[in-house]
Amino acid sequence: MSLSPPLSQTPHTERHFRASNMVRDIVIGVADGLTVPFALAAGLSGAVASSRIIITAGIAEIAAGSVAMGLGGYLAARGDAEHYASELLRERQEVQVTPEQEAAEIVAVFEAYGVSAEQSAPVVAALRTNREAWVRFMMRFELGLELPEPGRAVQSAVTIACAYIAGGLIPITPYFLAVGINALYISIAVTLLALAGFGYLKGGLNGTPRLHSAVQTLLVGGTAAAAAFILARAFS
Repeated sequence: MSLSPPLSQTPHTERHFRASNMVRDIVIGVADGLTVPFALAAGLSGAVASSRIIITAGIAEIAAGSVAMGLGGYLAARGDAEHYASELLRERQEVQVTPEQEAAEIVAVFEAYGVSAEQSAPVVAALRTNREAWVRFMMRFELGLELPEPGRAVQSAVTIACAYIAGGLIPITPYFLAVGINALYISIAVTLLALAGFGYLKGGLNGTPRLHSAVQTLLVGGTAAAAAFILARAFS
């Protein structure tokens, strides 16, 4: 009697990428840093002949833009944290004051996933014995809110500001090395290459096809840069 070979005992590994908030902040900062300073420098290049003026204006814009973007990221993260804290307090009060209604909401959450009230009854009973776990469950599955990371606001501000500076220096650098129309052409080339390269790296981080991400970022960023360039030229 032959025995069938044993089943493989190789553990199954889940390969799901969860894009962190830091990755999102880097994307926001670099994308804006590449387009806005480029548009300013390109627009000025048609109005002034001095690369020094273009460089000075570009550096000033990068400084102001990084501060503004970083402040925006800080306020957004602070707003998320304050909203979470407010909803957490309200949910704790509801669990204490109207437990039966909150228990019914747990059942409704499970029913949305195709789990009947009878099937979810043991889970409901278990959650009712642990009020903090009950509140966390309601925050996550009823309201769709995640606990904010500690220090998220400051981290977001610094990350976005630094990413903006890194992105903004790319289209400005050619004006340090070349003059006149040559600097503009070089700036256009390096900005487009940077957009494509950034999209390629972003695709790898997000787990999406790298080439598709590179082309998409190049088209979207290039369109935004072109629109900003046309406006800058129109008013220069």
